[in-house]
Amino acid sequence: MIRSLYTAATGMDAQQTRMDTIANNLANASTTGFKKSRADFEDLMSETIRAPQQLDPRGGSQPAPLQVGLGVRTVSTTRSFSQGDLSQTGNPLDVAIQGAGFFRIQRPSGDFAFTRAGAFRVDADGRLVTQRGELVDPQITVPREAQNITISPDGVVSASVTGRVDPIELGRLELTLFQNPAGLEAIGGNLFVETASSGTPQFARPGELGLGTLAQGMVETSNVKAVEEMVAMISTQRSYELNSKVIQTADQMLQRLTNVR
Repeated sequence: MIRSLYTAATGMDAQQTRMDTIANNLANASTTGFKKSRADFEDLMSETIRAPQQLDPRGGSQPAPLQVGLGVRTVSTTRSFSQGDLSQTGNPLDVAIQGAGFFRIQRPSGDFAFTRAGAFRVDADGRLVTQRGELVDPQITVPREAQNITISPDGVVSASVTGRVDPIELGRLELTLFQNPAGLEAIGGNLFVETASSGTPQFARPGELGLGTLAQGMVETSNVKAVEEMVAMISTQRSYELNSKVIQTADQMLQRLTNVR
């Protein structure tokens, strides 16, 4: 019964982690480019009371072991990079990725990060930046006199300039591909950084190497489905209550043992 107390406690801890993950998903249901996560579990080592094929007092053998599980633990949180819905904004600098890929962002420290949130702006120097003022890489500078900025599906950024008949090309947006995007580390601000698990980033134009294409004037919304998260929340709550009930029952059984005379 002491074993059941600790086992149920691991179950409550695991369900608390799952609830924390669900809460974060729902909190970011309206965050541009957010990707939902789920908590993954695995069982703990079982205590072997009797191994299989061990001789019993009657001279026979046991074909199956006698084992008691010791609970559960959270092994990881897996992020889903499924496509979110596209929302039209009308802002010519908003860009959504239709398919796989990430924009590469240069942070103030000089390091690079990656994002699916394409809500871009221009800073005081005309450079294309994120909403937090971090530079989009490759760097694109929009002239002050630029008008009618267009971004093609393959990433070419062009604009009309006073005194020029034909639009001029300002640069080209590139996308980044990872072998295992689930291995990326989220650092906040809609940004991810590469890890040993994500693999080495590959850079290419939109539409190449299996990368998605770009949609101007749109942003990718969160891929969180509120109904799915609510169902998961109910399931988590019930599992937590059941583990709590196990602790109460084991405590009552121990109380009865202490009252035996």
